[in-house]
Amino acid sequence: MPTKNLELKPFDAVAGLLAAHETNDRINHYLIQHLPAEAWRAEPPGGKGRTVAALFAHIHNVRLMWLKAAGYAGDMPAKLDGDNFSPTAAVAALQSSSAALRAVLAASLAGDGKIKGFKPDACSFLAYLFAHDAHHRGQISMLARQSGHKLPQGAMFGLWEWGTR
Repeated sequence: MPTKNLELKPFDAVAGLLAAHETNDRINHYLIQHLPAEAWRAEPPGGKGRTVAALFAHIHNVRLMWLKAAGYAGDMPAKLDGDNFSPTAAVAALQSSSAALRAVLAASLAGDGKIKGFKPDACSFLAYLFAHDAHHRGQISMLARQSGHKLPQGAMFGLWEWGTR
């Protein structure tokens, strides 16, 4: 049934994409905050592979790689090496790389939609970033469980609560 005088505001896709980028990063922070402390540097099964801390460093450092490829002109966030840093330092690093990527995405989405060094476009780049982070969040959750320091069940469900993060 049509309503009179209803003014529809069009959806702002650029704002929506940037908000999704920020939510994805907050999900990473949420995971860090809910990991048992013992999981942070727990030995991977068989002694091979990255620790939880090293996986978060990888997420951050891949972001830095893309910032460099994209020609980011701002102050480059510091790299995280190994796993000799705290969860708090990881959150700070992820926040800095996320903010820099947001600037690259915002400029691209306001312009031609391209990201230097990545094809086909900024929306696909954002999907790549989401997939990369989610892949490693899964690895982190599994590694925590395998090392005997699993996430609380509520935190596992919380990783999917994008509407409240």
